[in-house]
Amino acid sequence: MEPQNPTEARQGEENPESKIQQAAQELFCKNPDWVTFFGQILGRDGIVRTYYPSNEALLEFKHTKAYAEIQQMLAKLREHGLDPENSPESVKVITVRIPKSLHDLLRKEAGGLRTSVNKLCISKLLQVIDKDLVPEEAIIRANVAKARKERERLKQEEGEQETAAEEVDSEAAAGQDEEIARAEIEIEEVEPEKEEVGEDV
Repeated sequence: MEPQNPTEARQGEENPESKIQQAAQELFCKNPDWVTFFGQILGRDGIVRTYYPSNEALLEFKHTKAYAEIQQMLAKLREHGLDPENSPESVKVITVRIPKSLHDLLRKEAGGLRTSVNKLCISKLLQVIDKDLVPEEAIIRANVAKARKERERLKQEEGEQETAAEEVDSEAAAGQDEEIARAEIEIEEVEPEKEEVGEDV
């Protein structure tokens, strides 16, 4: 019998996908609330993060059969609902600023799925997102600052152009007034004096 390759043996013993899948199935059979299931499986300190600590590795796990099954288990547990008074964790509230068009789309999508916008957003937040689809905050701030600076520059240029145009109009008006005044003087100078006509003696 040929000795087994150490690498293959280690991969077989430490296959993270199968271990995660087994842990998820065992916990699911205990019928916990979805918050507990999420925390122990997909949460920050969950088993998935133990084997896939980086975002890059987590994205690789997203494409596995185990991840798909975990999402199905999670969706099933969420059907049971959750009483806020009996929640295993405190509930946090976040405010998300979104354009009206996106809000309208979420409402329409939630209506089609017969759920609330809040639950729909939670479903979306439970998914692993490709980092290429998430713009970095530093880049956003830099671009916003650049755009604001450009708008201020254009506004300043428009103001300077308007001021220059007003000065030109003012100079033109002053020139016209001067020409009119000069014309009136010339008319007065060339206008002959009227002779007084007396009565015949």
